[in-house]
Amino acid sequence: MPAEQKPHPAMHQHPQLAYQDSHFLESADARTLRMMAEYLEPQTRLRRAGVQNTVVFFGSARLLPREEAVKHLRELEGRGKDGGAPASAQQLRAARTAVQMSRYYEDARELARLITRWSRSLRNGSHFLVVCSGGGPGIMEAANRGAAEAGGKSIGFNIKLPMEQKPNPYITPELSFLFRYFFMRKLWFAQPAKALIVFPGGYGTMDEMWEFLTLVQTHKLGHRATILLYGSKFWKKAINFDWLLEAGTILPEDLRLIRFVDSPQEAFALLRKQLSRDRALRIALRHPFV
Repeated sequence: MPAEQKPHPAMHQHPQLAYQDSHFLESADARTLRMMAEYLEPQTRLRRAGVQNTVVFFGSARLLPREEAVKHLRELEGRGKDGGAPASAQQLRAARTAVQMSRYYEDARELARLITRWSRSLRNGSHFLVVCSGGGPGIMEAANRGAAEAGGKSIGFNIKLPMEQKPNPYITPELSFLFRYFFMRKLWFAQPAKALIVFPGGYGTMDEMWEFLTLVQTHKLGHRATILLYGSKFWKKAINFDWLLEAGTILPEDLRLIRFVDSPQEAFALLRKQLSRDRALRIALRHPFV
């Protein structure tokens, strides 16, 4: 008689639901599911929180609060007085620049505070206009910090990077998000945005700024949005917009998409004027991109 065949151990295991299979969900085959999740999950959470429109802050993650920047400079200047090695000229130069640039951190903090205080006074509800940032340090932290100091909620759209970027401590916990895909994060920056304020920054800041400008220029945003470049001296030195016009690569109306501002009060007055015109318009989250 043939030997009795023993059942395979796997036959005693219950099959797993596909959406609970972490190995599958992390695979290339499930990429579309991950993309959809990064659209639907933020949409659900923002709606549940009552968020209708946002004011987005972009800017360098490297800028420090003034107190921290001054403290670091003083520490460098004090080196060598106790017999240790003095700070190099390059270190001192970088620290002094950091103190100068820290004004943008403080300005972003104050501007976010002004916007949030105004938003909370609107009859449309305290979440009609919510400050939003990339969730990290620098200008992002300053924006969330200012909103928190005004007693309001704020959003942080963080991104998973090879070098971890931790969420700053001022984001409203239920409005702290983490994205895997840059393009899905960009979608959520743009879709509910009524205004964009771009502070001095590097590649990441400029990438977001150009993307946003292109959406507005090509009418793909689906709604009007105010774009402010904060720090006219920085931006006019970093990017020669007049030369782009002279070279024929942009049109005069393209330059009118941006406004330069140099103080929290100036930026807030301009935003308030622009946003007051259409604050009773559509709830942004109910409408997809065109």
